[in-house]
Amino acid sequence: MALNIQEGAPFPDFELPCVALRNDEKSEKVVSNETLRGTPYVLWVYPKDQTSGCTIEAREFAQLYTQLQEEGVEVIGLSRDSIRSHINFLRAQELPFALLSDVGGTWMNSQGLIYEAKMYGKPVTKVARTTFFVDADGIVRRIWENVTPAGHGAQVLEAVTQAK
Repeated sequence: MALNIQEGAPFPDFELPCVALRNDEKSEKVVSNETLRGTPYVLWVYPKDQTSGCTIEAREFAQLYTQLQEEGVEVIGLSRDSIRSHINFLRAQELPFALLSDVGGTWMNSQGLIYEAKMYGKPVTKVARTTFFVDADGIVRRIWENVTPAGHGAQVLEAVTQAK
């Protein structure tokens, strides 16, 4: 797997559907790196809604969301799941942040975030659990690859805090 996103470089262009829940009200829109310009953000890429590791990671970001917001940083998740799946995940885990949908994985694949592996001897397509911290100018300040879900949110918060 060769990641096509580098620290110190502009975050690659993207334009993806996004959903968030505020007071159980659904908000859908299209988000791009241009619409995020001026706002530092953490984009965490994960394999699948409602799976154990992804739920651990989502809950950690949810617990630290207020602290990240106090640092002026937005949190956004990204997976190949549909908007409908994201809505269920947001509700089930009471997630306060938005989730981007790359159904089919076209953008993720173009950035080296999808790779082929073998599971039980059979080929499978996997998503590289990766997190990006992007500054207000759209420059990648930090990349975490091969993320271990437990404790990752705290690592991100610490890096964001130190970047100030």
